[in-house]
Amino acid sequence: MPIELLELAAFLAALALILFVLRRASAKSRQRAPQNVREILGVEPDTEKPRRVRRTPRPGAAPAKPEAAARPVERAEPAAPHKPAPTAAEATGDLEARDAYKAGLDRTRKGFVAKLGKLFGKKQIDAQTLDELEEVLLTADIGPRAADRIFQSVKSGLSKAELDDSAKIWERIRATSKEILAVDAKPLDLTAKHPFVLLVLGVNGVGKTTTIGKLAQKWTAEGKKVLLAAGDTYRAAATEQLEVWAGRAAVPIVRGKPNSDPSSVIFEAIKKGVDENFDIVICDTAGRLHSNSGLMDELKKLRRVSHKAMPGAPHETWMVLDSTTGQNAIAQAKTFKADMEITGIVLTKLDGSAKGGVVLGICDELKVPVRFVGVGEKIGDLRPFDPAAFVDALYSDAGDPA
Repeated sequence: MPIELLELAAFLAALALILFVLRRASAKSRQRAPQNVREILGVEPDTEKPRRVRRTPRPGAAPAKPEAAARPVERAEPAAPHKPAPTAAEATGDLEARDAYKAGLDRTRKGFVAKLGKLFGKKQIDAQTLDELEEVLLTADIGPRAADRIFQSVKSGLSKAELDDSAKIWERIRATSKEILAVDAKPLDLTAKHPFVLLVLGVNGVGKTTTIGKLAQKWTAEGKKVLLAAGDTYRAAATEQLEVWAGRAAVPIVRGKPNSDPSSVIFEAIKKGVDENFDIVICDTAGRLHSNSGLMDELKKLRRVSHKAMPGAPHETWMVLDSTTGQNAIAQAKTFKADMEITGIVLTKLDGSAKGGVVLGICDELKVPVRFVGVGEKIGDLRPFDPAAFVDALYSDAGDPA
């Protein structure tokens, strides 16, 4: 029995040795094969440059042609950085914005934009046409400064040949309008502070309370915790209307007694926002006539009280304007801005007016960004302002004979 075990062990050892030898041989066979004759013969590669042999031309032979100059090595241009294509959601959002603005600006396009179209529809644009252009712009409720800026860009920025091309004129008007709307302002960041305190101003009847309610519902739907402050204590209807919107948006509201001090309501709301970890506190204010000096003093007091409740508050102060009032809206904003720091504009009732061009005048004279525009009655019709989409919609029918 022990002898058989020894024989088996010897057999296994021999088998292991054979497998080892075969594996080594296989590894050597996989090494790189010689690539040329020098490697096969084991000759070292020649690193010296080959010598050029001069040949003496035979008698009567044609002279040798000079060698062609070596072509420079063409270097490939670096590839342009790849820009990702817009997502379906982004493309849909852009289309929705344009469609919404186009519907809201329908009356405006039928107003001064249509008048411009008739001017540029002429076969030849002369000095009289330019005078008519200036008149149309000045009466278009876009404000005298914005009107003159567009007129001068057409008159001085185009050559005589280009003035005969209506497409060039429309292109110039669009470009200047976009420049006017491109106000240098930081993008809105609701997460910069916690809570983010927004103070909303505006005279009675411009849609201030409705705007606050729509903003509350919009931001709540986006997952933010919103608190309302009924700071217009002098008008009972304003508080009641804001309570209705608070119920629709399912957000709490801080209110005071009728004719109580508005600053106490704002102070209590901001402290509540801080203590109970709210994301946004929207503060309504009194909306008496902007010519009332007492109202301005009260608004300044609200800002001081807001800062006491939370240092740095309010973080944004928006003014709500009614687009149907045309240039009067610009006058209101200028009066408020003289006494208050206004950081944004909300323009309402854009769909019910032919004076939508007032946006140009507001941005040109106040240098304040438009944050939202109302293009309808629905919640989603209060849209973030997109200058490019607005200009495209405003002049969408430009040059169309219809």
